[in-house]
Amino acid sequence: MLKTKTQAKGRVVIELNGEVVRDIPNLITTVGLNYIADRMEGTGETVMSHMAVGTDNTAAALGDTNLYSENGRVALSSTVVTADEIVYTATFPAGTATGALVEAGVFNAASSGSLLCRTVFSAINKGASDSVTITWTITIS
Repeated sequence: MLKTKTQAKGRVVIELNGEVVRDIPNLITTVGLNYIADRMEGTGETVMSHMAVGTDNTAAALGDTNLYSENGRVALSSTVVTADEIVYTATFPAGTATGALVEAGVFNAASSGSLLCRTVFSAINKGASDSVTITWTITIS
């Protein structure tokens, strides 16, 4: 009998004012894994469309369904699929989501929605005039 083990994993690159300040792994949540299976079956789940950041550094866990202290959400600026990867990019412009950012996630709605993945990182202090761009790569292997 042939056996394969499929895995979903991610990598997050965060830039502050155009300079890479974090390059970290992330967690695909249980909701996110179910979302992937639902999309494969075609059950009508809407596509991932937004990214959010927040200020609570509670460790990422499989059961997460949202950010713990969201302080900004923006529409994805791009979604690119190549072979076994999908890359989501979003920019939080000046005046949006300021503060000590320590968590981020990808969602399929402008508010609430399904949380595909979540990550927690050491604080990035985003001032009112700063811009943060997050590039989130999900690999299915």
